[in-house]
Amino acid sequence: MKKQAASRNRGARSAGRSPIASPKRNCDWIPSLAEPYLRGYAPQAESGDSLVGYRFLAQPATGFAASGKGTRSQLPTTTSAGFFAGYLLNAREMPSLKGAPPEFLIFCFIEPVGGPVHQRLVSQPDSLMRHTAEYIRWLTHHPPRFELFADERAALVRHIPVSEWPADRTEHYARNFTIETLAWLVRSALVRRLPDEIAMRTPASAKRASQR
Repeated sequence: MKKQAASRNRGARSAGRSPIASPKRNCDWIPSLAEPYLRGYAPQAESGDSLVGYRFLAQPATGFAASGKGTRSQLPTTTSAGFFAGYLLNAREMPSLKGAPPEFLIFCFIEPVGGPVHQRLVSQPDSLMRHTAEYIRWLTHHPPRFELFADERAALVRHIPVSEWPADRTEHYARNFTIETLAWLVRSALVRRLPDEIAMRTPASAKRASQR
């Protein structure tokens, strides 16, 4: 009888920590919770087979950028940068994470990957994203830690399997995770710097390197 009771208890605990049945059921809370941290970023819903949540697109103040010589250059229309908050449903979307979907994650993206802006802000040894990753890892005193992927869609990412949370409190824990993660991103100055950085003129050498 004791063995049967123990088995039932293990089953109940497992059921209580099982993956969420449908992450799509409620991501509506994300924009309003993120707004104080990502003020000035434009929310855009994303609902696909792999990612469900919201992108927050960086908006340069004027749509133009000052170059190092004091002139202004138009931001390439193909460049997209900002943050994503939501669920990863399929490991094939981001295999480098080595995650266990469904996961909740927040990441900074600069697209297209390998493009001149991505090269300058992510891939180069002295890039903004590399400096931010080093600093924000120092800020993060407990797991999950931030990870840097210089050649991936998610350049700087913090993620956690939803199975680590009680199934009936998924949204509560996701909210706490969002607040904590965005607060670190704000403190690192990445949130403030990203709109201006993507608008700066990319050196010709970086453009040539991205086209090889």
